[in-house]
Amino acid sequence: VSVFHFNEGHAVFAGLELLRQKKYGGKKLAERVAKLREHVVFTTHTPVPAGNEIHGLDALRTMDADLGFTDKELKEIGGDPFSMTVAGLRMSRIANGVAELHGDTARAMWKGVSGAAPIISITNGVHVPTWQDARIRAALVPDKPRAKQDDELWTAHQTMKAELIAEVARRTGVKLAQDKLLIGFARRAATYKRADLILGDTKRLAKLFDKGVQIVYSGKAHPRDFDGKAIVGKLVEASKKHPKHVVFLENYEMTLGALLTRGADIWLNNPRRPLEASGTSGMKAAMNGVPNLSILDGWWPEGCEHGVTGWKIGDADPKDDAFNDRDTLRIDKRDRELLYKAIENDVLKAFGNRAKWIELMRASIAMSQWRFSSDRMMQDYVTRVYATPKR
Repeated sequence: VSVFHFNEGHAVFAGLELLRQKKYGGKKLAERVAKLREHVVFTTHTPVPAGNEIHGLDALRTMDADLGFTDKELKEIGGDPFSMTVAGLRMSRIANGVAELHGDTARAMWKGVSGAAPIISITNGVHVPTWQDARIRAALVPDKPRAKQDDELWTAHQTMKAELIAEVARRTGVKLAQDKLLIGFARRAATYKRADLILGDTKRLAKLFDKGVQIVYSGKAHPRDFDGKAIVGKLVEASKKHPKHVVFLENYEMTLGALLTRGADIWLNNPRRPLEASGTSGMKAAMNGVPNLSILDGWWPEGCEHGVTGWKIGDADPKDDAFNDRDTLRIDKRDRELLYKAIENDVLKAFGNRAKWIELMRASIAMSQWRFSSDRMMQDYVTRVYATPKR
């Protein structure tokens, strides 16, 4: 093996084992780490503390995860307490974040780590044959006249929307309207993703409902994330309170995820910037002709051309980032108002214009199906990360 890819912090234990085996020579630990670094690359996946695990040295010993290293040696690698991310950065020759913005965030977060690898950005991507519906590809065959492409693209989307509505009815008994705006939101139920943001102002929400807006949710919380579970509870409660406008689909998994990212009219994403490292559901939606409405976080600053590929919710102001302003109530109130305005002033106006909506669909597909594909992502890893540096 010429290159080991430590694809987040848990893989660091493989590095400790390689050091223990003295696979890469040197009598002193520092010499072995230096040799190991030539063969290791590291990806950090999130700025959220829960995704950057730390463990007391006693805990490592209890689990036999110290592999016989002394406290001094473990501190030299990962600090005390032992940080999996710090260890990954010190064991690797190069590291990466998973979007351009996340690379910036990671460099700022870990700039104080001595001996750390340089951090670049490799934006995530998704597997197009898995996530883009074949009917979308069939509609946009290049040798078809433009008008025929547009008609088939529109028909494909309406068919996929009808399939989603039918599944909602089968699971919940709720019959959503085919001709009204259907907002999709499905992902892990973490607090920083703010699934309940749009539900926070009952008067403004009622105005959206009066205009026919419908929202379909799905998602799961980590078993130990009690705040995330509470958000799921809020979504379920909202679906009971507004049964004609809000739906929560249980048992979120890949098949349901595909149905949602194909059948929604727009894909909503409103995390607290810059805590969304990348996100991929919006990429899946975009390559199915579903425009994104999103905070400028994760991958979206790279994909957003406001009013063309979708819409931004507000602007990107670093002083308002979650790391720089801890007043989450103020940030949530501001972003909620910006979200309502975006739906009212941008999304609904475009939704009423079939020709405009088809242009949005086409632009979303063109923007996403290569730039945010796993093929492009892997090319970047091969050429920018895995390739052996020239000496």
